[in-house]
Amino acid sequence: MRSFQPEVRDLLARRIEEIVAGICQAYGATYEFQYERGYPAVHNDPAIAALVEQAARQVFGSEAAIVPEMTLGGEDVSFFLNEVPGCYFFLGSANPAKGLDYPHHHPRFDFDEAALGIGVELFLRCIENYTGKTLG
Repeated sequence: MRSFQPEVRDLLARRIEEIVAGICQAYGATYEFQYERGYPAVHNDPAIAALVEQAARQVFGSEAAIVPEMTLGGEDVSFFLNEVPGCYFFLGSANPAKGLDYPHHHPRFDFDEAALGIGVELFLRCIENYTGKTLG
């Protein structure tokens, strides 16, 4: 279970056990509660996110579709971003003309490899914006 706020996550775990305990007590049952914490929510650093947005506009133009969206997808990077400022973003790679528009985890998922060069360009602009040095 995930939430965007750690205190809500703690509350959810506590409330689930309270509800289970109440139901078991009402019906004369016993229970064993095991709650495993998985991945925390991914939290982007606002300053780094602004830097990535600036780089995206440099690469894709001022009309670039930048849609801030909160998701509860689990990612290893959430642990890193709890320690070091960063930004997790999506680089679109679907291409319906090539039949490459299936969602992730679908058995026919594949991506348009042209997105790789665009991704490298975006990362280079991020590095340049962060360091203030032109890389090429």
